[in-house]
Amino acid sequence: MFTNILILIVLILAAVALGWLTRRVWGSKNAVLKWAGSIISGLLTLVVALVSVVGLLGLIKYYTPKSHPVTGLKVEGTPEQIERGRGIASVFCAGCHSATSELPLSGGVDIGSDLPVNLGHFYSVNLTPGGPLKDWSDGEIFRALRDNVDNKGQRLLFMAGTNVRFLSDEDIKAVIAYLRSQEAVETESPYPPDQPSFLGVLMVGAGMLPDRPLVDGVITAPEKAPTVEYGTYMISYLDCTSCHGDDLTGGTSPVAPVGPSLRVVKGWTQEQFVTTLRTGVDPSRHRLKSTMPWQSTGKMDDIELAALYAYLLSLK
Repeated sequence: MFTNILILIVLILAAVALGWLTRRVWGSKNAVLKWAGSIISGLLTLVVALVSVVGLLGLIKYYTPKSHPVTGLKVEGTPEQIERGRGIASVFCAGCHSATSELPLSGGVDIGSDLPVNLGHFYSVNLTPGGPLKDWSDGEIFRALRDNVDNKGQRLLFMAGTNVRFLSDEDIKAVIAYLRSQEAVETESPYPPDQPSFLGVLMVGAGMLPDRPLVDGVITAPEKAPTVEYGTYMISYLDCTSCHGDDLTGGTSPVAPVGPSLRVVKGWTQEQFVTTLRTGVDPSRHRLKSTMPWQSTGKMDDIELAALYAYLLSLK
């Protein structure tokens, strides 16, 4: 945080200095120096000033995100909730919060190291009772999943880039129940907090990184069944759109892997679709890229995979 603030101060001082220089050059009696110098220094002033404004906006958006008040939620932690939460955690959470992409969710993965641009260092948190969540209330965990801020109200940048906030209220409670039920994994020292680079701050300020709107009200999932409706719900919270595009016609994100159009699935049978996600090899015998988290997606049960297939077939 302090490094980014220091960079911003240097940029603001540079903009002021360039503005002063532009004014001095404009007063020159040499016509060439006056016009050429004023144009060059003036353009540099505008560029540095613009970067400063975007950087300031990025810092404000990053460090003071909007969020809802913490509620007094208390999750029961029934066996049914724990089992449902285990399934979601295995498919959705383990990709970032486990070095092996398997349970338990012991964290420690620097998500920023896999990005094509340097946005900084972002270590996933230990989500077992041996990590910081042991000191969080159920309401604070619910808010973290729904609003993507920590217990102090600070933005969780990479969670904010996922669709986790669109999990139904009951599924979020199930995740909380599972997190509480895990065996504690102790780490030698806490993982360092998020360390966004100034480029990352600029991209936040410029709106180049996802900034999901707050979700108001209750989210209710349809009945779990191999239907288009349930598949639509699953797509709403899974991160397929991050790599495959908002309409699943192919990715265009500057910071995420570029995935192909998922309409290719319309030429597959349901059995071929399920086999692809459980083996990593498609019907043409092409192996899926390592950036495609098929190992996690393939852990979905038969009903969930059938619902996803039904949804993809329904696309125009």
